[in-house]
Amino acid sequence: MRTSGLILIIIPSLTRTVKGAQGQSRLVYKEDKRSPTRKIKVLRVVLRSSLQGASTSGLCPSSPPSLRLPETQPPCSWMPGWACCTLGLFCSPLHLHLHLHLLLLLQLLLPLRTLGGHATTAAGTYSNSWAVHIAGGAHEAERIARKHGFVNHGNVFGDYYHFQHHSLVKRSLSAHRGLQVRLCSEPQVLWLEQQVVKQRRRRQVFTEPSDPKFSQQWYLSNPSHRDLNVKEAWAQGYTGKGVVVTILDDGIEKDHPDLAKNYDPDASYDVNDRDPDPQPRYTQLNDNRHGTRCAGEVAAVASNGICGVGVAYNAKIGGVRMLDGEVTDVVEARSLSLYNQYIHIYSASWGPEDDGKTVDGPAKMAKEAFQTGVAEGRGGLGSIFVWASGNGGRERDSCNCDGYTNSIYTLSISSTTQLGRVPWYSEACSSTLATTYSSGGTDEKQIVTTDLHQKCTDSHTGTSASAPLAAGVIALALEANMNLTWRDMQHLVVHTSRPAHLIASDWKTNGVGRRVSHSYGYGLLDASAMVSLAQNWTSVGPQHQCVIHLLSESREFQAPLVFSKSIDACSGQAEFVSSLEHVQARLTLSYKHRGNLAIHLISPLGTRSTLLHPRPQDTSADGFNDWAFMTTHCWDEDPRGEWTLEIQDASGLSNYGMLSQVTLVLYGTGSSAADPAVSELSRPTNNSCKTFDLQQICIECSAGFSLFLQGCVKVCPAGFIAGLQQLNLSLETWVEQSSVQACLPCHSSCLTCSGPGPSDCLSCPTHSHMLLGACLNQSPVQRKSPGGPAASAGEGASGGVEKGGGGKGPFQPIPREPSSSHLPALVGLLICALALAGVGGVFLLLQWRSDTGAPSGRRTKLPSLASAGLGLGLGLGVRDGGPRVFYRGIPTVWGDEELADGTCCRVDGDSESENEEFDCQSERTAFIRTQSSL
Repeated sequence: MRTSGLILIIIPSLTRTVKGAQGQSRLVYKEDKRSPTRKIKVLRVVLRSSLQGASTSGLCPSSPPSLRLPETQPPCSWMPGWACCTLGLFCSPLHLHLHLHLLLLLQLLLPLRTLGGHATTAAGTYSNSWAVHIAGGAHEAERIARKHGFVNHGNVFGDYYHFQHHSLVKRSLSAHRGLQVRLCSEPQVLWLEQQVVKQRRRRQVFTEPSDPKFSQQWYLSNPSHRDLNVKEAWAQGYTGKGVVVTILDDGIEKDHPDLAKNYDPDASYDVNDRDPDPQPRYTQLNDNRHGTRCAGEVAAVASNGICGVGVAYNAKIGGVRMLDGEVTDVVEARSLSLYNQYIHIYSASWGPEDDGKTVDGPAKMAKEAFQTGVAEGRGGLGSIFVWASGNGGRERDSCNCDGYTNSIYTLSISSTTQLGRVPWYSEACSSTLATTYSSGGTDEKQIVTTDLHQKCTDSHTGTSASAPLAAGVIALALEANMNLTWRDMQHLVVHTSRPAHLIASDWKTNGVGRRVSHSYGYGLLDASAMVSLAQNWTSVGPQHQCVIHLLSESREFQAPLVFSKSIDACSGQAEFVSSLEHVQARLTLSYKHRGNLAIHLISPLGTRSTLLHPRPQDTSADGFNDWAFMTTHCWDEDPRGEWTLEIQDASGLSNYGMLSQVTLVLYGTGSSAADPAVSELSRPTNNSCKTFDLQQICIECSAGFSLFLQGCVKVCPAGFIAGLQQLNLSLETWVEQSSVQACLPCHSSCLTCSGPGPSDCLSCPTHSHMLLGACLNQSPVQRKSPGGPAASAGEGASGGVEKGGGGKGPFQPIPREPSSSHLPALVGLLICALALAGVGGVFLLLQWRSDTGAPSGRRTKLPSLASAGLGLGLGLGVRDGGPRVFYRGIPTVWGDEELADGTCCRVDGDSESENEEFDCQSERTAFIRTQSSL
């Protein structure tokens, strides 16, 4: 039988191993076919490889390339502990033939062990940390960690140590075999295991809050499941604990019995009166109740017998009193930047007038406060700003004319009613990211929350009520993962929001298959889905910003106008964007009736965003001055390709306007060799290698990596593209052909590419131009001299071509005559003819002046190009900004001296002194007379 034959050959191998170990002699394998050691060599490899594949943990086998046991290694240490125990009798002088039944049992168990090990580990999520059992103490552990690129986090207990490798991703579905093998090659490593993330739940029974009005909070939980799915998030154990939320408003009633337990004075301030107490100012009309109502939505205490419950009822709540007085840029900036290392989330339910005619946003200091908050807040993770989209629906207002909700730094929240309708007050715009519930018609319920004078209300309304609910949901997600950045949170909202039962006429599917609406953004927030996704969320890469100027000079236009341009999204540059987040179209234009304008932006994947819809109340003729219209509807799309901007007049009249600026700003993530972070990803290493050959050269990488220069890279460097490469794997007597993921070089004509072919170019080298995906070399005559900054930014950076549309208008393409190959010769002939004519004319002029006896003391100036009206010379130079003519026949030394000191024979003004000019004139007159006599 095959099994017994294998056992009979393994037995001498084990016997030989024991003898070698006990006799302290090295095991030498000879290649003599008549020697039984030939069989030993082959079958020890078979047994060892089987044991290696059994599990990712346990006692380390010897290094795969070595077929000889180290002399310092104890017997049987090359196999896992269970195998050593099973074969322990064989490591003694007893006769091996008495234990054939144990070997037979071993042979039967090996496949089961292998299958079982893979089945156990494949289902887990691997971290980038290892538990390692090392003999030799802390000094030896530190040495091994540094040698293999690990960080030693110290002793766990006994001789067990915690290692972490920061070059690996924190979460992976597959184990890292390469590092496993290298650590196992260390004799002092007795055992190791790559750590698997385990799911653990608090063993607590979730009980619904017992607050008297909790049953009326239909938006948190109801039998029809038309809610924010908050109760399911609570059931997972997330209630906002450890998260600090501050309400920027007219103050909060800090001693309200449903807020006092969660009130945080360290997250509060009175900016209006410049003191630490945010208590609102009481009036007969209760004007300053807004902030207290918003605070109760976020963090009203649970199960205290008062009012209702907040979404994040264990979060800390603070308040900033800043709306009860004069609101200036200083007041806003101070509020937005308050304690940004302590406060996690700022909730704001205010903005400019929602009157349908105002275009306003943050001023200089407030803008910088937003930028500083996302860059430095929360220790560099970024402050999270939640903003209500606006209540100007009745006035047909657009929230894209509100610079706060229209900002990329704010998470803009809209409203829907209990029945999923668009509320009458809601504003539609492309900057809205998601939606929560609020008030609606008279037949629909409103929001329950705290109120002034330690009371409770069930009639909180408007988008003012929607933003605090969103802030509470975000607090739950932040508790699940405190390492989320401000952009991570927006990604979570996009990925988990659901259209659900929301009713709107403009739902559409964007270029990556997501449903999106101008009234609801990506839909209703889902608290349970957000906390679930947040737990294992891997932070997105650094934000890239690609700025593309689509217009190089001001142009008059007549609506409708269609303006298209193909771009490469800064490909090959540090700010290359391959996956979009926010997109801004910055416009400067004037128009007779601003409210008639409708502006649309269409992405390369066909997603149409309404940047501005007509606003009947807006009769201004001011237009827009560098106003950034923002859309989130292209999230995760690839921006490379043709973008189209449409400007229409809803009145149907053919009004004229002036378009001065069209700038496309792309925000998102991407890769570029010029980016240091990406350069690190493009550096080949063996940390992600899946398969090594016999010479320990990487021949296959783990999933998500590509083979490059005998190593693995996450991102292929510039000039290469990830693809499949054929691999001939030869091992002794057999050959296997397979395909591996590798970085394939671009075609020699391409700078960057999407494939290896000559027509797969994405960008071209200098002095080449792209035609249908191929890079064509330009002749020297075809190469244009670089233009001004506007031209280079608008055309060079985008890599596109302007196109016009709309029938009439100045943006139609101008047809260009094809260049002729005889053009250089023709130009040369013209130059020669002009030279001859110029020399002859000057000679005749000088001859005439000599014959007429012009006085030598008469001062004359060389005619400039501007004054002469025609060119008499051939060489043109620039002197103090003006053109200059160089005459043929006059000694060149004069021209050089004039250029050098600027004093002799000036063409753009008089000489510095009368004497110098007279000397120059006399010298020139003498030369002319000499030429005349000749």
